[in-house]
Amino acid sequence: MGHGEHEPGATVIEFPATGAATRLRRGADGVLRYGDLSPALTELLDLRVHSFTNREAVVEVGGPRLTYRELWHSASRIAGGLQGHGIGYGDRVAVHMPAGARWVQAFLGALLSGAVPVLVPDALPAAIAERVIADSRADFVLGAHGQLPDSTAYIDDGAALDDTALLCYTGARAAMPAGVELTNENLLSAVSSMVGALGLPVDGLRNLVLLPLAHASGCVDQLLTTFAVGGTVVLAPGARTLAQVLVDERIDTVSATPRILAGLVPELLGRGAGKGVRLISKACHRSERAAAAAPEALAAALSGLFPSARQWSVWGATETSGIGLLVDDTELDDTASALGFAFGGTELALTGPQARTGRGELLCRGPNVSCRYWNDPGASAARFDGSWFRTGDFVSIDADGLVRTVPDQQVSGL
Repeated sequence: MGHGEHEPGATVIEFPATGAATRLRRGADGVLRYGDLSPALTELLDLRVHSFTNREAVVEVGGPRLTYRELWHSASRIAGGLQGHGIGYGDRVAVHMPAGARWVQAFLGALLSGAVPVLVPDALPAAIAERVIADSRADFVLGAHGQLPDSTAYIDDGAALDDTALLCYTGARAAMPAGVELTNENLLSAVSSMVGALGLPVDGLRNLVLLPLAHASGCVDQLLTTFAVGGTVVLAPGARTLAQVLVDERIDTVSATPRILAGLVPELLGRGAGKGVRLISKACHRSERAAAAAPEALAAALSGLFPSARQWSVWGATETSGIGLLVDDTELDDTASALGFAFGGTELALTGPQARTGRGELLCRGPNVSCRYWNDPGASAARFDGSWFRTGDFVSIDADGLVRTVPDQQVSGL
């Protein structure tokens, strides 16, 4: 355990990575990085399309069902249509529509055009959504209504690892959410970390994604990660009964927040629909943990509904591409305050007067961590300290590296 001074009077205690994957190498800036990433997200996806051509890529219950070939073809035609509107490398294309197969086509179309997709959550109030689109300086908006651009298929493959690949806004409750710039390296590293940590198979994973696609946890950690292993993303925005979806779509993975999963428990009780599920991925961000008042009770209920499933809780922020900490809820005696262990290339540090005792504000760095906010140098300077991101979460880290939340009444003085 080492330490350094990041600002006058602030003690920063670093927790070195343990058991880091052999694919990770420390760069000159001290950050662990994957040495075998594709140059860009589009190249990785293109390789998967050619490997899993006729496998279903995305299924919208009650709507389109698209194979990898069909999805790639439709997305490349949208890219061609955007090019016809003058959109090209580095431009901003806002994706503002409900989750569904059309959202996936629009997102990939923006990506393939060479532009930077701007994710605008459909649930945002209209006034805030307009501010987000204006703040992003979007050159084009792919909205819920009207035809998507369409022309001769086009793919821009000139991106590099350090190019911005996605603009994802965080802080939806604020009057003006902050835009987080995520590079190709950030996204590809997050995907690699998720695939490796969860041991995802390439034999046809079928992932029921109940997370918002316009958030990092839904887009990066589930949609893109599922595509990276040739899996099928199943979306059920208008499904009447998810119990039937689990059976009809042969679902083996469910991705949601604890709050969403808690809402499913009454519907699924006694239905026997979860027997085929092998993995439950819970996106446990700060606001979601607060909404799930009894994580141990939820874990027990889910074990009854999904008897063969392992339950992984994934903690992260938009600034960390939605990942950072991971824990198997079925292997912990006390999950109430547990956020998880660092995984992939994520490394941790604590800052504050009690940092030496293992308590303080949590800092993260890694190949998945952004280095700045878009168009907000003041906020960037406040939250990004060199290679470290200041999460604003006050935690404790035990001798085994398990990160736990600190009760609000204990935060003062940390």
